[in-house]
Parts: sequence; structure tokens; C-alpha cells
Amino acid sequence: MRFIIFILIIFYISKVHSNDVGTVTGFKIPRFVVLKSDDVNLRVGPSINYPILVKYVIKNLPIEIIDEHESWRQVRDIQNNIGWIHKSLLKGDRYGIVNSNENKAPIYNFPKGEYIGYIGNRNIVKIKTCIEKWCFINLDDKKGWINKNNLWGVYMLEIYKVRFYQPLLNFYWKLRLKFNY
Repeated sequence: MRFIIFILIIFYISKVHSNDVGTVTGFKIPRFVVLKSDDVNLRVGPSINYPILVKYVIKNLPIEIIDEHESWRQVRDIQNNIGWIHKSLLKGDRYGIVNSNENKAPIYNFPKGEYIGYIGNRNIVKIKTCIEKWCFINLDDKKGWINKNNLWGVYMLEIYKVRFYQPLLNFYWKLRLKFNY
């Protein structure tokens, strides 16, 4: 009896976690990637024989992989369009789209720090690192911290490329805020 219960528990755990990784790559699903080219077709199904739903003309546009089938990836974009793109047209770099309730999102010199400017909605920014609720982004020669609520292309609980000394920086920022210097 214990053996049967043990087998059932193992089966249940493997079934629950089997949806967390892609069946082809073994990478986490869902996950964000970007378009490698400025000429990419989103198709109805996983083949070039399927009709085109959307034609993307923006390189580094972030999209979310939600499923895998052979050399095709089922994706979702910021406008909730869902379809299939060949894996050769995707790359693992991390970019985000500014997506604020306002027409622009504030940028800070450090999380909860001094305001240094705004970035308008729909701008595509390079994501350098993400901590708790903030991401350090780069747009051309401008850099700063943006709240994850204003960024599409990163998950709210996602920690991305955090350096080993990040806790020291967090402590420094808290001290700086506390003593206003």
C-alpha cells in the first residue's frame, strides 16, 4: 500500500512540474525572449504552411514563449496575439516594452531613488538586471531603474542577472534614502 501511495505521489509531482519546462528544450515555460529580426511572421500553426496572423517589423521585440513543438515556439505578444514562430527567429536576450498606465514611466537613479526622467510607452529597452520590484534598463545612452509594473517583458517575481554584491547596493540605497544624502 505504501509503495502504491509513493508511486502516485511521484506521478502527481512529475505531472504538476512537467508543464514548467518545454518538452523540446527543457527550458522554463513560460519565458521571455526577443525577435532576432525586423521581419518575423506570427503564424496560426507550427509550420510555414499555416497562414500569417501578424507580421512583426521590430527587432528585439519581447515575446513570451508559452509552448514548444519541434522547431516552433508558441508565443504571446504584448497585445495578447498568440501564434507560432520558428526558433531560428528568436534569441534569448532580454528586452522589455515600457507599458505604463500613463503615457510614460518614471526612471530613477536607483530603486525608490531620485527621479531622473521619463521613458514613453511602447519604447523597447534593454533589461540589464532585475531585483524584487525594479529593473535596471538601458535605452540608447540613457540608463536607470524602472518599476516592473511599468515594464512588459519581465515577470513580477523574476530576479534577473543579479550580481553577488547586490545586497550591499540595496543596503547603501536604503541608507541613502533614510538619511537623504
